[in-house]
Amino acid sequence: MEYYNKDRIAAKPAEERITLGIESSCDETAAAILRGGRELLADVISTQVPIHRKYGGVVPEIASRNHILNVLPVVDEALKQADMKLSDIDQIAVTYGPGLVGALLVGVAAAKSLAYALEIPLIGVNHLEGHIFANFLSAPDLKPPFVALVASGGHTALVHVADYDSFRLLGQTRDDAAGEAFDKVARVMGLPYPGGPEIDRLAKEGDLHAIDFPKALAKGGYEFSFSGLKSAVLNYLNSQKLKNIPVNNADVAASFQQTVIAILVDKSLSALRETGLDTLVLAGGVAANSALEAELRQATGAAGYKFFFPSRRMCTDNAAMIACRGYYQSLSRDYEYTPLTLNAVPGLSLSDR
Repeated sequence: MEYYNKDRIAAKPAEERITLGIESSCDETAAAILRGGRELLADVISTQVPIHRKYGGVVPEIASRNHILNVLPVVDEALKQADMKLSDIDQIAVTYGPGLVGALLVGVAAAKSLAYALEIPLIGVNHLEGHIFANFLSAPDLKPPFVALVASGGHTALVHVADYDSFRLLGQTRDDAAGEAFDKVARVMGLPYPGGPEIDRLAKEGDLHAIDFPKALAKGGYEFSFSGLKSAVLNYLNSQKLKNIPVNNADVAASFQQTVIAILVDKSLSALRETGLDTLVLAGGVAANSALEAELRQATGAAGYKFFFPSRRMCTDNAAMIACRGYYQSLSRDYEYTPLTLNAVPGLSLSDR
């Protein structure tokens, strides 16, 4: 027996369908309401950054506890922003992975409870796919096919997006993701959490070519590796300290950041050439890096390609992108709504669909 009213969802035109999105994969508790695929009616984010800053990074147990406190209030606030009631919601999209297992479980449990109580369908969404779909909200005219560069704290990948529900993974990181490398380098440099924005800020004051850091897997293929680069920065800092040589942190930040960006830009352009596509889409938390955006914009423009990236708000974790992905997921011809047995999958990967 289905837990939702099939007749209700079938009677509603797709472009009028109201989707509630819920996101709780890390340290942001978020809810958003979307009409159709791209009309954002409400977007609420409760951040835990000030809480975790004192620890130098996200503490999973603390994150989970705060999600419990925040998940229903952010849903209530989203409904208030959209001037709607729970009974107006037609379907619920929720992140079920990847992420912190305890954090994911809070969002999944809330979404399942609401879906059951309201007798509306549930849609389990891959957080990484959500990041790609954030671009549809920032650029209403964007349509597949395109190449997506997903660069976040936990993942770095190039994806051929052939259609709204057709992806082919071209390559991904073998070890540390770009965002993870930014955070770890920032930590050893004594910069506050979150480290990515701090590196971006400090790099503006430094020399991009002051230090020659290695570029792993720089030639050929679409796989990435940033673990060795992170170690090279740490070794440089330790070496300078042992020699009593003062370190220019701005130069370190600029040289490190430029090394990461050079790899991302080179592989993205290579993917465009080899796939024959003319559009690059940037997605994920690292998309908020101003230097990466600028270099990709310049490189794609010089080569005659189109370039899209989300607004700064849409780069970081949010529920609007989850609602958008869930909506398009539900339109797929062979899609079946998610059962209420949905569980969190912390290690969920971005794979071919």
